[in-house]
Amino acid sequence: MKPADVVQAQLEAYNGQDLERFCACFGAEAVLAEFGGAVTHAGLEAVRQRYASLFAEHPGNRARLVSRMAVGDVVIDDEEIVRGPETPLFRAIAIYTVKNGLITRVDFVR
Repeated sequence: MKPADVVQAQLEAYNGQDLERFCACFGAEAVLAEFGGAVTHAGLEAVRQRYASLFAEHPGNRARLVSRMAVGDVVIDDEEIVRGPETPLFRAIAIYTVKNGLITRVDFVR
């Protein structure tokens, strides 16, 4: 599977709030981080807990892909995200690193 395909699969699982399918896109040692900053979640279990909490807290949460760039193992998504019908839209850039068909790192720009 190409890196952009893995990222698309996790986006679809995210929008469907399908935690198992979402986590299946990540490697065991995956990390989430703020761009240019500290790692906020390390390891698949931490990623799972973060998104289980997010999905439970915001059942209407969805991301719309504005644009995508892919070079080698790096995929950069520009996304519009809404937590629910009564919350404001916000924008984020997610920079994914994909190795061996799994996401190993996501750096967020918010």
